[in-house]
Amino acid sequence: MYERKATVLKQIGLHARPATFLIQKANEYKSSIWIEKDERRVNAKSLLGVLSLGVAKDTTITVLADGPDEAEAVDTLCELINSDFAE
Repeated sequence: MYERKATVLKQIGLHARPATFLIQKANEYKSSIWIEKDERRVNAKSLLGVLSLGVAKDTTITVLADGPDEAEAVDTLCELINSDFAE
């Protein structure tokens, strides 16, 4: 298990468009990936799960992964979140 924290900088938080972008990136990895906020953990490959967290701007979340490419997956997703979802 590998985990890292990231802060959502997107003005609208982790809603429809950025959440979809995050999920697409998460689905590129074989590892199981979760996002945790306030003791609540959801599958990072599930749009409904990610949206249900209600992540607002300036919220710090934890990205966790378990599997063969866990470190790469978590690092990539955290960089994406910290970069304000810039390509």
